Amino acid sequence: MRIALSVETFLPKIDGIVKIACLTLDYLRQYNIEAVIYAPDQGVKNYKDVPVIGLPCFVDPWYPEGKISIPTPNTYLSLRRFKPDLVHLIDPGFVGLAVGLSAKVLGVPTVGSYHLSISQIVKDFGIPLAEKPIRALRVWGFNYVDHALAPSKVARRRMLQHGVHQVGLWRRGVDSQQFHPRFRSQAMRERLSNGKPDSVILLYVGRLSPEKQVHILKKVLEETPNVCLALLGGGPKEEELRELFEGLPVNFVGYLQGQELAEAYASADIFTFTSRHEAFGLVLGEAIASGLPVVTTRVGGAEDVVQHGSSGYIVEVDGVDQMAGYIRELAADPDKRALMGQRARETAETLQWDDMMRELIYFYEDVVRTSTGRDPRLSPQERPKSPMFLPKT
Repeated sequence: MRIALSVETFLPKIDGIVKIACLTLDYLRQYNIEAVIYAPDQGVKNYKDVPVIGLPCFVDPWYPEGKISIPTPNTYLSLRRFKPDLVHLIDPGFVGLAVGLSAKVLGVPTVGSYHLSISQIVKDFGIPLAEKPIRALRVWGFNYVDHALAPSKVARRRMLQHGVHQVGLWRRGVDSQQFHPRFRSQAMRERLSNGKPDSVILLYVGRLSPEKQVHILKKVLEETPNVCLALLGGGPKEEELRELFEGLPVNFVGYLQGQELAEAYASADIFTFTSRHEAFGLVLGEAIASGLPVVTTRVGGAEDVVQHGSSGYIVEVDGVDQMAGYIRELAADPDKRALMGQRARETAETLQWDDMMRELIYFYEDVVRTSTGRDPRLSPQERPKSPMFLPKT
């Protein structure tokens, strides 16, 4: 089986979508499935021997960390040369449009997976008039592909409400060995807390952008004694947040990866996620796998991974006072933090990427077989049909 993927952002940038794209490529390689990936051209030519076919791009004027790609005839020509059995458009935009249209011309089945609420993001960036047109284009795009996938139950409901006809569920997981409480480190606590490791360390991991609402944590810090905030990530709101939090115990740590990131999660005391909207939020899984109680807004996959009152708390998007209250409660009660963290870890152990990605491979096989009549299975013949599979009507 040969799979072509497209993505609107890729290495060297690191975010949730890039993590999912790389993880998918890792598993395709594990199953000996040949792959290519189309992405904005940022100098990366291959990923672990998988060719990265770059499209010309320029900086997004509203979000300087992002890129806007320019489709070219090479997109179609290279896809025709590769002869994929299936094309998977990861959160399709300009790259996905070029690759998706090329696939349709070539008669190749297409899958589109939803990862980001772009219509909401443009509103957050002060372009409210673009919200409805972008949403309409996105709905059209997910109805244009042969199969649409959502990462969480909340996102699936939203897609159906907005007019996408059929939506499967591509669940999210976590590597519970990569993220684990055993990586707790006194040295990392020193680093996260700016030399005050006896403080209760509140951790946020993600972009510092408008939709993440990190500014609401100012109220938490002002009202909760002996708490410091470590912010892992960067983005367009960083300078504004530095001014907002001036004089408060906040450490702008920047981006961490690999072992350092695992140590940061495990060395904190409480994880908070303040986002206004999210398709899933991979950081929630990483936090619970690290044994952290979570206080999060009701977005994305929060309800899929956090049991309210057991492994953490879920508040409404505008529930600033409620969030502050739960964080104060946890900050004052180390025994409760420990118990919730233990329950969080137990949940994470049931959400393994191996299972989620195996379902995706089965799904690819089912789509190819149904669309072309050929059986591309590399897995045992007795295996069940992928729970994601929905015949297109």
